Amino acid sequence: MSVLPVTPARSFVDTMTLKMYMPTWSPTSWQQRPADQQPRYDDGSALNTVVEQLSQLPPLVTSWEVEALKQQLAEAANGQRFLLQGGDCAESLVECDSASIASKLKILLQMSLVLVHGTRKRVIRIGRFAGQYAKPRSSDTETRDGVTLPSYRGDCVNKAEFTAEARKPDPQLLLRAYERSALTLNFIRALIDGGFADLHHPEYWDLDFMQHSPRAAEYQRIVEAIGQSLRFMETLAGISVSDMNRVDFYTSHEGLHLLYEQAQTRQVPHRTGWYNLSTHCPWIGMRTATTDGAHVEYFRGLRNPIGVKIGPITTPDRLRDLLDILHPDDEPGRITLIHRFGVHEIVKHLPALVDVVKKSGKTVLWCCDPMHGNTQMTDDGIKTRKFDHILAELEAAFEIHENHGTILGGVHVEVTGDNVTECTGGARGLSDGDLGQAYRSQVDPRLNYEQALELAMLITRQAG
Repeated sequence: MSVLPVTPARSFVDTMTLKMYMPTWSPTSWQQRPADQQPRYDDGSALNTVVEQLSQLPPLVTSWEVEALKQQLAEAANGQRFLLQGGDCAESLVECDSASIASKLKILLQMSLVLVHGTRKRVIRIGRFAGQYAKPRSSDTETRDGVTLPSYRGDCVNKAEFTAEARKPDPQLLLRAYERSALTLNFIRALIDGGFADLHHPEYWDLDFMQHSPRAAEYQRIVEAIGQSLRFMETLAGISVSDMNRVDFYTSHEGLHLLYEQAQTRQVPHRTGWYNLSTHCPWIGMRTATTDGAHVEYFRGLRNPIGVKIGPITTPDRLRDLLDILHPDDEPGRITLIHRFGVHEIVKHLPALVDVVKKSGKTVLWCCDPMHGNTQMTDDGIKTRKFDHILAELEAAFEIHENHGTILGGVHVEVTGDNVTECTGGARGLSDGDLGQAYRSQVDPRLNYEQALELAMLITRQAG
């Protein structure tokens, strides 16, 4: 079943008709729609057994955490907060270890501290982890040296090694992904409760990259000012800043594997509606944001705040329809539109989509993903991104929103706390030839520790 055709100038009657036309929602109603990007399992019985097991396991997050995040996102949409969403492009089951988790948490906390200082706003911290185990692919298959196998779709589906056995979708990996997500969340909560968030002293920071930057003096002033401000607050209050208020930290992942998401979708006591309790803020990827598709059908019934990726293939009409389906009641904090165009496309496409939302009268949180639209291949066939392109798209996004009277209230980045060499540029001036030094991503290139912190410092020049 598809939604009603929609004209650009929809009347109140049209909108009411659309609502009446939508079928009754349930966690399984998506199964009546075409579902893109879903793996093909050989053993349907084994898959059903795993999904049933997942549906009986405890939720990973709580409904009150979800509602608290929704309130904060509503404040960000009004310019009172700033959203920092970041983490791995795709998590790895074998890298669910304390060092990896701590390094990701550390860089996001340090980035947020820079943003708090520069924007004078409270920062919402949402990690791309504890569930980012599924990835969309441009093709169902991959061919190497004349051999064709199923594409790697993330560690909850199959394995990255290019063998027939590794690429076979395995339902048991859904359970492994749930378990690793639970372990990750447990460790993050323990770190934060234990004072790990007290990272305000510059001696905890690796700032060697600053000496390579033409903005070195500016960065040094920023770090010194942060340290001075927080020490002043500690002296005034007589306690450590980390003891004043527990740091809020939320999780997100792309809600791609619909059976996995369905299994963790629950009703809870004393609240109406259904919550996806595998994460606080799931998002719909650009490839699956089709108005008559299974993903939009699934997401429309959730009480969670949700993200929607939009880009060059998102037409004004499609965005208008998505808002009607996913955001019919204009609930504060419900929708975050994450635009991902690329530096060469953003000026061409974003203004028209901003105008559509303004004309709808609905409130959304605008967030820029400057990573995915700027992916390119080197001459040697290595996937990378240029730091200058990432920064330039962010700068263009701030300018477009300012010119249209809207607020860019967040940034969505793929980062790691490790010093990998996957994106070129930045203060150290990494080149294509440097990528082989420490390229570890199985899917998309990430900003390393230095590039991530440098980007946060540069964002404050625009958002402050």
